[in-house]
Amino acid sequence: MPLTLYMENLSPPSRAVMMTIEALGISVEYVTVNLAKKEHLKPEFLKKNPLHTVPTLVDESTIICDSHAIMAYLVPKYSRDDSLYPKDLKKRAMVDQKLHFDTGFLFNHVRLFVKKCYAGRCKIVEDYEKDFITLGYNFLETFLNETPYVAGDTLTIADFSAITSVKGMDILVPIDETVYPKLANWMRKMEALSYYKKVNDVGMKDLIDFITSLSDVIVKT
Repeated sequence: MPLTLYMENLSPPSRAVMMTIEALGISVEYVTVNLAKKEHLKPEFLKKNPLHTVPTLVDESTIICDSHAIMAYLVPKYSRDDSLYPKDLKKRAMVDQKLHFDTGFLFNHVRLFVKKCYAGRCKIVEDYEKDFITLGYNFLETFLNETPYVAGDTLTIADFSAITSVKGMDILVPIDETVYPKLANWMRKMEALSYYKKVNDVGMKDLIDFITSLSDVIVKT
């Protein structure tokens, strides 16, 4: 049976997994779960994932419900090497650290803003939201002062998670390249990946359309 990924294009975590899939060159069936239509709350989806989140990966009897866990599962199973998720414990710890940073900080602020939009309460980007997003840029600039990628010297799944979250942050609080040159350079490297445009362009347009339809926020396009 083929792998099945339940996803939504506007979801940064969904796109992070899709970038991993493209990088690995594996065949996966994509099933769109429309969150606005509450398809994630339907009984058939809740049976697969009681957390009702996307992305959700189904690999025969194995169901994985978190984007970071999905990527960490796919690389060892399907990659010819371990560069995207190293076997070396010290290198892997750095990747895991940045994946947790994405969960708890980067994506969390995008998620909370989008959640407000679903509730009809996202008319503007509040000052405290701007402060948190800017703090995220500061952290990333510090990381990228030390290494060319967010978790080390080479591209890893941590970069896939970070770039999809950062692009969501960037449309709310545009990144000033003069203040964050390392961050801007890293973003250009990620955008130059052969599969970046295929995965992210549609999803970013969907996210921008969603936010602008429910708010007065002038987003960066």
